Amino acid sequence: MSLHKHLIGMRTLKSALAIFVALMIVKQYGASTAKVIFALIGAASAMDVTFKASLKACVAQICGVTFGAVFGILMLYLPVDRYVSVAIGFVLVMGLYNILHLRLSPVLPCIIIAMVLTMPEIIPVPYALGRLWDTAIGLVVGLLINVVFFPYDTRQQMRETVDELDRDLLQFLEEYFDGDGQLPGPERMAAKLAGLERQLNLMREQKWVIHRKEKKLDLCSLQKCDTAAKHLVTELEALARIEAPGRLSEENRQRLEACGITVRDRRTAEEGNRMDVVTNYHVEQVLILRRAIRDELGKP
Repeated sequence: MSLHKHLIGMRTLKSALAIFVALMIVKQYGASTAKVIFALIGAASAMDVTFKASLKACVAQICGVTFGAVFGILMLYLPVDRYVSVAIGFVLVMGLYNILHLRLSPVLPCIIIAMVLTMPEIIPVPYALGRLWDTAIGLVVGLLINVVFFPYDTRQQMRETVDELDRDLLQFLEEYFDGDGQLPGPERMAAKLAGLERQLNLMREQKWVIHRKEKKLDLCSLQKCDTAAKHLVTELEALARIEAPGRLSEENRQRLEACGITVRDRRTAEEGNRMDVVTNYHVEQVLILRRAIRDELGKP
C-alpha cells in the first residue's frame, strides 16, 4: 500500500508547504501578537480542489475577520456586561448572514467578537487590522501554492480510469459471447464513467498558469475520451437489452480476438437474420469507439 497515496496526499503536502512559507513571511512581517495562528489558519483555509472553491474560502476568511472586528468594536459601546455583548454580537452576525444569504461559517467572526470584548489587553482597532493582515498573508500564500504552483491535477487519475474502463469493456464482451446465455450489464462501467465526469469537472474549473497550453491540450483529449466513452456505454446498454446475443460475423469475431477476447460462442452469423444484424452493428460501434479512445491516448 502506498503511504503517499493513502495517508499523505498531495493536498496534505501542499498545505504543509503553504503553512511553512506563510509562517516564515508572517514571522518577519506579521502585525498581531497571534500572527502565527492567523497565518496558519489562512494558509490552510485556501486549500481546496478548485480555484473557485479556494477563492471562496479566502473570501469567507476575510469576511469573517472583517465582520467580527466591526461588530466587536461596536459592541464595546453597549452599556451592558461584556459577556452579554458577546451573545448580542452572535445574534447580530447570524442575522446579517441570513439577510445577505451568506453560506459562510459564523464561528470565526464570533470568536473575534469574544476576544475583543473579553480580553482587556487587546486594543480593538489595531488588533482587528493586525488579524486581517496576518490572515491575508496566509490566504495569499495558500492560494498561490494551491492554484498557481501546484494546482489540483487529475489527468493521470483520469487516464487510469479510462484504462479501467477499457479492461471492463473487454471483460463485458468476453462474458457477452461466452455462450452461456447470461448477459452482463454495463453498470460498473457506467459508475466509473460518472467518476471520470466528476474528475473532468474539477479539471475544467482549474486556472492553469504553469504549462497552461500543455494541460489544456491534455484536458481536451480527455474530454474527447469521455464523450466517446459515454457513447460506448450507450452501445453496451443496447447490447445488454437484447433478449439473447446474436451470432458474430467472422470479421467481428476476428476483431474481438485481436483485442485478446476469448469468444466461446462459435455460432456463425446468418445473412439477413435481424438479431445477428443488430448484435454485429452494436459490436462494430463499440470497437470503433474503443479505437477512437485509444488513438486519442496514443495507445496501439
